[in-house]
Amino acid sequence: MNNRADLHTHTTASDGMNRPADNVRMAKERGLGAIAITDHDTVAGIPEALEAGREHGILVVPGVEISTAARGKDIHILGYGFDYRDERLISRLLTLRDTRNSRNALIIARLNELGMPITIEEVEAVAAKSSRGDGSIGRPHIAQVLVNRGYVSNRQEVFDRLLGDGKAAYVNPPRIDPMTAVEWIHEAGGKAIVAHPGLYDDDELVAAILDGGADGLEAYHSDHDEAEESKYASMAAERGKRITGGSDYHGSREGIAFHGELGNRTVELSVAEMLLGQA
Repeated sequence: MNNRADLHTHTTASDGMNRPADNVRMAKERGLGAIAITDHDTVAGIPEALEAGREHGILVVPGVEISTAARGKDIHILGYGFDYRDERLISRLLTLRDTRNSRNALIIARLNELGMPITIEEVEAVAAKSSRGDGSIGRPHIAQVLVNRGYVSNRQEVFDRLLGDGKAAYVNPPRIDPMTAVEWIHEAGGKAIVAHPGLYDDDELVAAILDGGADGLEAYHSDHDEAEESKYASMAAERGKRITGGSDYHGSREGIAFHGELGNRTVELSVAEMLLGQA
């Protein structure tokens, strides 16, 4: 297993439940050789993860998952191997976190209209318990408040009924387009990968982003079945693009992992080395 890499994990720097060092430690315990930290619109967790990587002998790939939108859909672009200290990229990511905060307010207002009153203060309190204070607040934090209030039984039900794409409390404020995110990642020296393409239900759009300059597809993902994994691996390979994969691990609550357990989807260690320019 130490020749395998999980290239999609989240931490308390955004909406994950574990600190960056914990994700790295878990990767070591599960026999992985590499892990990427890909928090939403922030690189705040990378320094801690790199330090833990040196401690545990795990290759850590600096990453980010950038929020974009196209054709009325949330599209996520993964960045890898860029200069995470690049001041221009950090500034750009901060503007996306402002958009995320506006979206949170709109979601809360919609939930209140639906008879499920919660406050931003409750959401911030949930986020603060799992964050170092420099992370972004997202839908999983809102979902946890709804669970705490007893409006739903678990976080997955929140997304199935309320916060998933097109559901009752879903909102999609203006965001940058996917190609802008690709350009940002390239300008910081990294590789841009279309995250979990099977979740968009729009292969034409996925192909357009790939043909427009993205470097590859995340073919292997906890929410992809075998047929989807094969399809997206072929879509990337036919174009001479990179094929990546990861669990999209956010943490576990009551034994249930959101998206999938760390190490649930992996790729060869050589893919991680390639993203770092080591191969």
